[in-house]
Amino acid sequence: MNKTDAPENPWQTHKQEVVYENPWLRVTESQVTHPGGGPGIYGVVHFKTRAIGIIPIDRNDCTRLVGQYRYATSTYEWEIAAGGCPEGEEPEAAALRELQEETGLIADDLELLLENVALSNSVTDERCTIYVATGLTQGEANPEDCELLAIRTVPVDEAIHMAMNGDIVDGVSVLGLLKLGIMRSNRSI
Repeated sequence: MNKTDAPENPWQTHKQEVVYENPWLRVTESQVTHPGGGPGIYGVVHFKTRAIGIIPIDRNDCTRLVGQYRYATSTYEWEIAAGGCPEGEEPEAAALRELQEETGLIADDLELLLENVALSNSVTDERCTIYVATGLTQGEANPEDCELLAIRTVPVDEAIHMAMNGDIVDGVSVLGLLKLGIMRSNRSI
């Protein structure tokens, strides 16, 4: 079914109120009538940036994973390079910027891997775009003040395997690496 075949919105919104906002996100609570006809509330988290993920691949067929402690889950995670694309910035520019900030890598080429992916559409409107970066030159990393990052170089196939076996659990990373794995098995990238 494509979007033009989709039924009309069965939700009725009666009132919306912003219940929390900071520089990165806004939480809205809506008074609604749900599709079953009863009253309810619905909370939506709106992210003020688009999520961007980047899988760099060097000439030795290795990638860089970024390790960091994630406050929300109280876990240390290995992920692909990622960040946010604020309104007004082109996703490609954000991808190049985030890759350099987190890993120090400067890429000559970006190839779109996934676009407009809904990351958790039951509670947020956040969308994600993921790229493969090649033609890499090592420069200086410049992480944000709130980031304490480790960089790990691994063969691309090992990173894909890490996503398949649960060693990498970040959604953006898993999506990108598994899509890359499928494309590589089809020999299209």
